[in-house]
Amino acid sequence: MTVRQLRRATHRVAAGATVLVLLVACGTAGDPTAVSSAVSSTSATGTATATPAAGSGVFDSSTVHSISVEYDQAAYDAMMTTFTTTGEKEWITATVTIDGTVFTDVGIKLKGNSSLRGLQDGGGGRGGTGGDLSADAPEGLPWRIRLDKYVDGQNYQGQTDLVIRGTNTETSLNEAVALELLGVAGLATEGAASTRFWVNGGTQALRLVIQNPGETWDEENFDTDGVLYKSEAEGDWSYRGDDPTAYAEAFSVEASTSGEDDYTPLVSFLEFVNESDDATFATELSQHLDVDAFATYLAVQTLVANADDIDGPGNNSYLRWDAATGVFTVVAWDQNLSFGGMGGGAGGGMGGGGMRPRPDRATATDGSAAGTGDAAATPPADGESADGGVAGGMGGPRGGNVLSERFFADTAFAALYDAAVTQLTADYADGTAQSILDSWTAVLTGQAGDLVATETVDSEAATIAEFFTAS
Repeated sequence: MTVRQLRRATHRVAAGATVLVLLVACGTAGDPTAVSSAVSSTSATGTATATPAAGSGVFDSSTVHSISVEYDQAAYDAMMTTFTTTGEKEWITATVTIDGTVFTDVGIKLKGNSSLRGLQDGGGGRGGTGGDLSADAPEGLPWRIRLDKYVDGQNYQGQTDLVIRGTNTETSLNEAVALELLGVAGLATEGAASTRFWVNGGTQALRLVIQNPGETWDEENFDTDGVLYKSEAEGDWSYRGDDPTAYAEAFSVEASTSGEDDYTPLVSFLEFVNESDDATFATELSQHLDVDAFATYLAVQTLVANADDIDGPGNNSYLRWDAATGVFTVVAWDQNLSFGGMGGGAGGGMGGGGMRPRPDRATATDGSAAGTGDAAATPPADGESADGGVAGGMGGPRGGNVLSERFFADTAFAALYDAAVTQLTADYADGTAQSILDSWTAVLTGQAGDLVATETVDSEAATIAEFFTAS
């Protein structure tokens, strides 16, 4: 058994023991309907742990959850002053209540780059509940919530790191559906759920809460030891020499089984991607990268019309290195510009002719666009960051990515992408994608009518649904 597998097994045993203790303490043993209410609050050490019934949880998308935050206003004001003057996102301490369970001494901070630039200029960034952001409306800002930032082991149902996402839609249906479609394709994805979110007793807003990729996420998605790297918005995928410290501003280590910020595998990978000749790249890439998973990842991004993926302006992605095989996997991050950013129609579909490819995708050997479809693609996004949020809609420059460019330039790898598009087009168009959309829509119309108008939910759902039908 590997270290990773042992850790996961230990976690499951500990969680099971916690459930048993709670059931006995609450007198509910043998009554599974009572498990969801059998949660601990705060122990003598200040560590809160909630362990409800299996299948429930903060990322259970069948219900609208509730997350409230309370913090000292002076601390918030100081944090905002620091951000608007320096761009630094500081942590502050807060009390956070998730579905009725209270956690004290929680760390929270702003989450985003491009989405928050308007705040620095004194105007409004894009994101939150679909409109301009404002320091006076913190319920609309993108946030990161770390339950264990100041209290070791503090968690909710095993989760410690949550993100309140920025979005350019009122429902966040586009990102929610895209995240599930990644999972349908067999790729690692982030859990997500709709939530009522409010700050210091203020106005409630409908927000999407998702899991931040870190140690817990890594353990849930990968059975092997390894390292999870996050591609930073300020960085790139260039080879910067053999000094690992040269890569710290381009990639951050978000999880490492060894506990060390080991950049050695990343340096070797980027050297190969950037420095290998075409013949070597073609024959040896599979020794460095899960090429089938990468082709599938690119296909999903095309089918959901996300122009802000690995080669968008924010480098939105993670790289996961498998210590057993030495192979990297590209992990999707930030899907809030999926389905064309909800900027006005699908311009294609998954059924029949398939989703039209983006112009940055490679061309096939006959000169036609790679993948399915035959027309101009969804325009690129503008200024999205690796942390989430929308800077200003569609139409800005793409960032480019050496891996995807070289992948599409190779005929065999481009063919893998073509095959993935064809397969996923069929998989999604058989009713799977529409079923996912319908489930999310039903939850919002049934449980969040006071936060978003039914007409808005229906309208945004209809825009997404256009992508599931033949052009």
